Amino acid sequence: MNLRSSWVAETGQTREDTRLTQTGVTTMTNPVQVRSGILPGSYGGQYRLSGFWTFGSAAMTATVSEGRAVIQGEISQGAYPVTLPASETVTFAPGNAQYNRIDLLVLKIYDTLYDSSLRTEAKIEVIQGQANQDPQPPATPPRCLPLYEVTVPAGASAGNGGIPWASALKDLRTPVVSLGGILPVEGPVLPGAYPGQYQDAGGALQRWDGGAWVSYPSALGGIIPAASSTTPASYTGQYRDTAAGEFQRWSGSAWVPVVPKSYFTDSADFGDTTSSTYTSTLTARTVNPLAVNFVAPPSGAVLVSFGGRMKSRSDLYAFMALKLTKGSTVVEDLNDEWAVQAAMDNLTSCGTMRRVSGLTPGTTYTFTAFFRVIANTAGVKGGFDNTYIRVDQQV
Repeated sequence: MNLRSSWVAETGQTREDTRLTQTGVTTMTNPVQVRSGILPGSYGGQYRLSGFWTFGSAAMTATVSEGRAVIQGEISQGAYPVTLPASETVTFAPGNAQYNRIDLLVLKIYDTLYDSSLRTEAKIEVIQGQANQDPQPPATPPRCLPLYEVTVPAGASAGNGGIPWASALKDLRTPVVSLGGILPVEGPVLPGAYPGQYQDAGGALQRWDGGAWVSYPSALGGIIPAASSTTPASYTGQYRDTAAGEFQRWSGSAWVPVVPKSYFTDSADFGDTTSSTYTSTLTARTVNPLAVNFVAPPSGAVLVSFGGRMKSRSDLYAFMALKLTKGSTVVEDLNDEWAVQAAMDNLTSCGTMRRVSGLTPGTTYTFTAFFRVIANTAGVKGGFDNTYIRVDQQV
C-alpha cells in the first residue's frame, strides 16, 4: 500500500515515512511536494532573509551564516529539513589560468537510498563549474538547494588577491514559510499552489487567483499610492494616485481620471490682421499660432471654450475660430458658424463654448486658433487681445 503515516506504527517507521508526512515549514508546489528554500527572518527583524547569507572572509574562502532550510527530493522521497546552527567556512579552488568559471554553492543532501553514495548527511558544498570564455554555472544535482553563484576570475588564488567578493556573489536564495503563511518574495517569482495563497512582493500583497498573482493595495478598498502606481488593478472601482498627481479609477479595462483633466493656453499680446481669409498669424504678436494639445478621454468627448477681447468696426465683423487636427489630419475644419464674432469699434470681451465628440480615446489632438476680418475696402483690421483656448475632458 502506498499510503504513508508517521507516529502510528509501533515499529517500522522509516525516515522516508517521516519526511513524506511532515506538515511543518513548507510552501506547497503541488498536493505532495513542497518548495525548496530557506526560512525567512533576521536578528532584529531588519531583513527578510538572513539564513545562509554568505560573505567573503579570506582570499579564496567564504563564510556561510547560520540558517534553516527545506530541500525537496523526488515526489516519493519527501522533504529534508536542514539546520546550520553556527556559521561555516568553505574554500574555493584557484582560478583557471586563462578563463573565468562560475561555481555553485549549495546545500546538498546525501542519501544512499537514492544516490549510492554510502552517505546519509547534509553538507554545504561547492560544485565547481567549467572555466570557459563564456562560463555558465553548473547544473544543480538532485536534492540540492542552490545558495549562490560565485564567479572565480582567471588566475585567482590566495597569493594574488583571490576572489573579488563584492562583485563575485550572485544570491540565489529563496524563502519558504509554513503552510498558509504569507511568503516574502526574494529571487524568482514562482506560481502559487492554490487559489487564495498569499505572498508579499515587496511593494504589494498578492493573492494567487488560480492563474496569476493579483496585487492588492494597502487594504481592499484603499487607494494605491503613487509609489506603487504600476501595480495592476484588482477590481472595477479601485482608485489610485499617479506619479503625476492624477487621481484615477479603474473602469474594468483602463485607468481613467476621476476629475476630468483641463488643458489651457492663452496669449496676453495684442495682434491684428487685415486678412479676410482665416490666418493663424496676427501681426505684432509673439505667440503665433495659438494652439493647445490635449488627449481624448475614454468618453471621446471634450468641452472647448475659446475667445478674447476683439474689435473691428461696428459694421465689419472680426472672427476667431478653431481648427481641430490629429497630427497632420484635419478632423474639424474652420467654420464661421462655430466662431466667436464681434463688430465693435472698441475691444470687447467675447467667448463661446461647444462640445466636440467622436474622438478616439487616448489619442492626442490639437486645437489651433485662426482669425480673420470680413472683407472690406476700408482696410479695417480685426484686433484680438487676451485670446485663450481651454479644453475640458468629459467623463
